[in-house]
Amino acid sequence: MNRPTPLRAVVAVMTAAVVLGGVQQAASETPSADELQAFRTAIEEAASTTTTAESPATAPSTTPSTSGGRYGDGTTSSAPSTTSTSIGQTPAPTAPHPEPVGAPPQLAPRGAGVPVGKGMWIWMPSRAEGGDPRAIVARAQAVGLTHIYVRTGSSRQGFEGAAFLEVLLPLAHDAGIRVYGWDFPYLEDVGGDVERALTAINFRTTGGHRIDGFVPDIETNSEGTNISAETASAYSQLLRAAVGVDYPLIACVPHPSPARIGSFPYAAMLSHYDAVAPMSYWLNRQPDTDAAQAVTWLSQFGKPVIPVGQAYDGAPEGGRPGPPPADEIHRFIASAERYGATGVSFWSWQHATQEIWDAIASAPELTVPLTRDELDDDQLRAVQTQLSSMSYWAPPTGQWDEQTIRAVKAFQIELGLLPTGQLDIATRTALLGPLAPPIGR
Repeated sequence: MNRPTPLRAVVAVMTAAVVLGGVQQAASETPSADELQAFRTAIEEAASTTTTAESPATAPSTTPSTSGGRYGDGTTSSAPSTTSTSIGQTPAPTAPHPEPVGAPPQLAPRGAGVPVGKGMWIWMPSRAEGGDPRAIVARAQAVGLTHIYVRTGSSRQGFEGAAFLEVLLPLAHDAGIRVYGWDFPYLEDVGGDVERALTAINFRTTGGHRIDGFVPDIETNSEGTNISAETASAYSQLLRAAVGVDYPLIACVPHPSPARIGSFPYAAMLSHYDAVAPMSYWLNRQPDTDAAQAVTWLSQFGKPVIPVGQAYDGAPEGGRPGPPPADEIHRFIASAERYGATGVSFWSWQHATQEIWDAIASAPELTVPLTRDELDDDQLRAVQTQLSSMSYWAPPTGQWDEQTIRAVKAFQIELGLLPTGQLDIATRTALLGPLAPPIGR
């Protein structure tokens, strides 16, 4: 019997083809049809052995800085860890939590959509509500989060998200909350970084749940990333070719400050993503001006912009001492929506104080009620953005126009809902909740 082609070998060949083909000259080109078919065949073969809850062996763990700031030890967290797990590791939940009975989300008929509304990033699960997935979901519901970003691995630590996702995914999905996996690729081994991303994307719980999209956290040289137009574009192009056009990919990138705009390869990579999430940590600047700058400048790439705000003590990075007060959280959210964002999130769960959680919950912006309430213009733009990201074209006009009605009807028909063309409760729930994203389509 023929053995399947190892995924790493196929990724390596594809990586070489992309890089040698001159990525910097044609960042939006795709591999040849034969190369792409071979790549996807290998992915399908590999997926058959990587979709259980068993975590593959990972690279030796490295311990992040404990000096504070966004990668600090989380001592400002309102829910500190109750375990003795090493900071450099992502542990299994602190206690067993049986998976609830229930089928995984329905497969999205087209695309599965980008994040809208409010979200939060989880870095170390043990420091998010003590590592208790049920408490995490309960907090998310109480605050009004629509989505959560969960770290699945990095170039240094390999894929390490299986045990946590096994429990969290069914709980979050049952609560109507999307879970996006995020990974830190150092881009020293682009093929290995893509392979690890596909492990996270193809992972299935024992009940069949998958993450709702994938987010590479593409950092700068200062964080140790081998960043260039060539490496960023090669990684992004290969990842998109592997997952297909309907799978939600969101690029997490540095805040586009005047200095960063001249050095970071935004243009070389963003064409391969469905949305962009700039890390707009304002530190000693102002939250509303940073949000406005990020959304305004990045909008030129034609992608939804979903800023990531600061929920940690920025003093070790030159910012004002202490976690941001409620007023700054409110100003960030309000400014992001005012300039066209349909979602925001914050770094990170383990650093957020109760004041920050309360501020996120009380902000009236970036909410789409799952009731029959009439939507305002900004809420309607969020719905239109979501429809378009799922391949139901509805320009984000903020107006209830004929194109939006047609898009809603098409969505309803394909999900088996009554095609009224209205945003009834069932339609809003399906549109804004989890839908299993297609892979390789």
